[in-house]
Amino acid sequence: MNILTCKDLTKKYGRKTALDGANLTIESGHIVGLLGPNGSGKTTLIKLANGLLTPDNGSVEVCGMRPGRETHALVSYLPERAVLPLWMTAAQTVDFYADFYTDFSREAAQEMLAHLQIDPKQRIRQMSKGTREKVQLIMVMSRRAKLYLLDEPIGGVDPATRDYILNTIISHYNPEAAVLISTHLIADVEKILDDVLLIRQGQVVMQAPVDRIREEQGMSVDALFREVFKC
Repeated sequence: MNILTCKDLTKKYGRKTALDGANLTIESGHIVGLLGPNGSGKTTLIKLANGLLTPDNGSVEVCGMRPGRETHALVSYLPERAVLPLWMTAAQTVDFYADFYTDFSREAAQEMLAHLQIDPKQRIRQMSKGTREKVQLIMVMSRRAKLYLLDEPIGGVDPATRDYILNTIISHYNPEAAVLISTHLIADVEKILDDVLLIRQGQVVMQAPVDRIREEQGMSVDALFREVFKC
């Protein structure tokens, strides 16, 4: 089943074109890396899929529907910056998500908070930046969504925590869903990816399975990225 489909998707900010006729399809059961240099259109694509922006041209569909009220119940979105209410405790955040989302698993959230030794009574404002990002990711991954949109999910956490977070993404997402991960830490996430989308100047320049890249290109995704973008 196609979870996310974009056809000739275009988005402009004034004279700047963020997405320029992007075409892509993401199927259920796939974890996909959205890779590209800064300013390539990754966050814009994620916001369009989440219904936070509207296209100037082309179309974007989630489970065959244009982003809107119906798709909001199907999409679990992790923004680039933590947006949790600072006055809440971690436990109150769990309560908030449980009240707001019918597909939210309180048990999964509490298990992950305990594993990462996050005090449920601690307020968000008292947490470090990295801990806030961990709490927000826990909330996002505790839903049984159809599409998970993760914008830099491991950018602000220490290396020791990254493996647990990546394993959390694998083990807690709905197997009938799809995961789209935007990240610069390619070497860290490569091991969990099924496919990659390379995007440059608002255009998708490659969409391919990770295994095919290794077989046909004879290199890792990280090495291919450096070759394509010469970084």
